[in-house]
Amino acid sequence: MNATMIIAMAGMVLIAVVGVSGRRRPDQALDEWTVGKRHFSAVASWFLQAGESLTTFSFLGLAGLAFGGGVAASYALGYLAICLVGMYFIGPRTWRLGRDHGYLTQADFFAHRFRSPALGKVVAFVGAVFLLPYLQLQITGLGLIVQLATGSKSGAHLSMVLATVLTVVFVLWSGIRGIARTAYLKDVLMVVALVILLIAVPASLDGGLGHLFTTIQHSHPELLELKGGGYDRTWYTTALLISSIGSGLNTMPHLWPPVLSARSGRVLRQNYVWLPLYQVALGVPIVIGFAGVIALDPGTPGNQVLLTMAGHTLPGWLVGVVAVAAAAAAMVPSAAIVMGISTLVSHNLLPLRGERARLRSNHLCVIAASALALVLGLARPDLLANLLLLTYGGLSQLAPATVMALARRNRLGAVPALLGIVTGVATLAWLTFGGVDIGTWDAGLVALAPNLLVTAVAQVLLHRRDTKPAVPEPAENELRAVAG
Repeated sequence: MNATMIIAMAGMVLIAVVGVSGRRRPDQALDEWTVGKRHFSAVASWFLQAGESLTTFSFLGLAGLAFGGGVAASYALGYLAICLVGMYFIGPRTWRLGRDHGYLTQADFFAHRFRSPALGKVVAFVGAVFLLPYLQLQITGLGLIVQLATGSKSGAHLSMVLATVLTVVFVLWSGIRGIARTAYLKDVLMVVALVILLIAVPASLDGGLGHLFTTIQHSHPELLELKGGGYDRTWYTTALLISSIGSGLNTMPHLWPPVLSARSGRVLRQNYVWLPLYQVALGVPIVIGFAGVIALDPGTPGNQVLLTMAGHTLPGWLVGVVAVAAAAAAMVPSAAIVMGISTLVSHNLLPLRGERARLRSNHLCVIAASALALVLGLARPDLLANLLLLTYGGLSQLAPATVMALARRNRLGAVPALLGIVTGVATLAWLTFGGVDIGTWDAGLVALAPNLLVTAVAQVLLHRRDTKPAVPEPAENELRAVAG
């Protein structure tokens, strides 16, 4: 076991220890475990929400996208900034509804605002199903990170098991407070690692950072324009739009607890003003991806670019530090995702009564979901890959109903909302797996069109049925006359 592996393993243990330290007292109720009694300060809320900007996608995905698609990778900077504009307005409204009506999950919001427990259960089921592949992605991504950093496939599998077990331990012990505590450490590690990479990688190139884009302009000018290769202007625009819609309306179930746990709507609004500063850090992986265009073989897989560049330019112990930061970027989102799944199942899907029974079933769901994602990640890492394609676009189909439900008076019926969601998800599945050629359009955005159409038509028909004058019943003497 080399120094990089030792540092990576020790870092994972440190993350879990910090998470365990977040527990204040034994959790006796699900609302304490899930939303911390809605008492989180501005600092805690900041790190809980900021952490979603710095994930494994930030380390592996953005660098790989820049390596293959050039400036197309900047769409992530755009949609995350737009997302925060949307959340500035709907975040406090969501928090207020959650406080007044005791929401713990996204499904609670749908069940209450549409006065339909059945719709709440459907939303809970859809959310849990679509979050499972996202959980597996974090676990398998962590294994890839360790494998690339250490060159050991067996070490990668060991890291996946260790990280999953440690994540389950601190989530069960500390709940959302443990996630918040680890988010502090994760963000510090991520920023330190990105600064190290920003200094070391360009310094290894002729001419440094200042000469990097001049070289790209002469050798690969197509990477500085939105042309061809699947990353044209249509791809960029539609990917930006669907990502902005989905994230700006908070359609991902695991992102609801960070909003609901805040002390006040004012705390959330203050955070949304300053959170765009985190987008600056996301520019670093994009720079590393461009550096990889010059330094690496063109056939290098995109998700290996950042850590390959780190291995070429940093000593082993610093690669270990980068690996720990990347591991934190997988473990903390994994904790939030598994909490989202378990709360949806135990709170919204299982018919349980009593806080103790709900909390116990919730903890069992945490273990079951994590174990399933780990087993699939080890045995069949690509089994849920296709379903993952539906995660973002599929959950974005909740956006139209969410907009209507956030209004002071919800004028959309539960049945039209349900039909629209089902139509959107079914259309997305057909576009994704049916071999339909839609060019470089984002399938999730295309699926929103029939979603909106079905929702509108169903609402009109429902309104006509409800306002249709009833046929008056015959008077009693008229009935007697007919009978006579």
